[in-house]
Amino acid sequence: MEGNVFIVGLGLIGGSMALAIKRAHPNAVIIGYDVNENEMKLARTLKVIDEMASSLEQGMRQADLVILATPVMQTEKILAEMRADVLKGNVIVTDVGSTKQRIVKHAEQLGKQGITFIGGHPMAGSHKSGVAAARAHLFENAFYVLTPTNGVAAEEVERLKEWLKGTKAQFVVLSPKEHDRITGVISHFPHIIAASLVHQAERYEKENPLVSRLAAGGFRDITRIASSNPEMWRDIFIHNKEELLALFDSWISEMQKLRSIVEAENSEAIYRYFLQAKQFRDGLPARTKGAIPSFYDLYVDVPDYPGVISEITGYLAKEQISITNIRIIETREEIYGVLRLSFQSEEDRAKAKACIQKHTNYNTYEG
Repeated sequence: MEGNVFIVGLGLIGGSMALAIKRAHPNAVIIGYDVNENEMKLARTLKVIDEMASSLEQGMRQADLVILATPVMQTEKILAEMRADVLKGNVIVTDVGSTKQRIVKHAEQLGKQGITFIGGHPMAGSHKSGVAAARAHLFENAFYVLTPTNGVAAEEVERLKEWLKGTKAQFVVLSPKEHDRITGVISHFPHIIAASLVHQAERYEKENPLVSRLAAGGFRDITRIASSNPEMWRDIFIHNKEELLALFDSWISEMQKLRSIVEAENSEAIYRYFLQAKQFRDGLPARTKGAIPSFYDLYVDVPDYPGVISEITGYLAKEQISITNIRIIETREEIYGVLRLSFQSEEDRAKAKACIQKHTNYNTYEG
C-alpha cells in the first residue's frame, strides 16, 4: 500500500500502529498529530512518524487512512467535528477505542457525507505508556476487532485489513453491540472487580496495618489492572454504561448464589463451583493475546544472599535480554520463586528461562 496515513494520538497504541504499518508498507508516509507537542516531536525523533501535522485539518487533508488513537471521549469530539470537504473521497477513517456503540453513533454523520468509517479495537497493550514504549510487534497474535456498519462495503473492510496487516493481528468482525458486550465481560467488568478488591483491602488496612504487607504477594498480582489509567477507565465506563449495568445485576446475583452455598456449608456445591471455574479457565487459549494485556513473568527461586539479583541480571545482560520489571517477593504463599522478572514478550521470557537454566541451578516458573 502507498499513500498517507494520518495518526491522531501518538501514545503507546498510536505509535505502535505507526511502526506496524510502516513495517508492512515502507512506501507509506506516516503523518502524526498529538496535542502534546513534545510527544509529537519525540515521535518524529524516534522515527515513529515521518512528518508532523500542524493541525488536525492539515493532516486529514492529506490522508488516505485516518487512525484516531485518542481516548474515547476525545475520539467522539473529533468525529463530531470532521467534515467531508477536508477529507479525500476514498479515505478510510478508523479508531482504536475499547468501546464501539457510541463512537460508531458519532461517526454516522461521516457516512451520510459519503466517508467510510470502520470502528476498530486492537486488543493489546502494555504496562508502559507513551510513544517511547511503542513497538511494531505490540499487536502480534492479538485479536483486532472491526465493527463496520451495514453501509460499509466488504471491499473497504478488506482494504483496511491490508493497511493493517503489519500488525500481524487476528481480525474479527463484530457488530458494535456485540463488541461492547464481550469486552464488558472480559475486560471492563474485571477492572471493576480488581478496583473493588483494592478498596476492600484499603478499608481493612485501617483495622490492621499488616494488610498491605501481606497483600504484596498474589493479591498484588490479581489486582494489577487496578493500576490502570483512571481517566481512561472513567470514560470507558461511561461509554459502556448499559452493558456494565447489566453485568452488575448478573454479578450481584452470582455472589448471592455463592454466598448461600457458603452459608449452608454445602461442600459439594462449593467444590463444583471452583471445579467448573478451574476447567473453564484452564481451557482458555494460552498463546493468544486478549483484551487485558498479558504479563510475561518468570519467577526464579533464588537463595537470599547479597549479589544474587546482579548475578541473574548479569547473565541476562550478556545475552541482551531486556527486563521490563523486577521485584523481590516478600510473601510467597502459593507462589514459587522469590524473584519475579517481567518481560515484553513471551519470546523474551523463554530466552530468559533458557539463559538462567544454562548458567545456574535455580528453579524457574512461568507466571
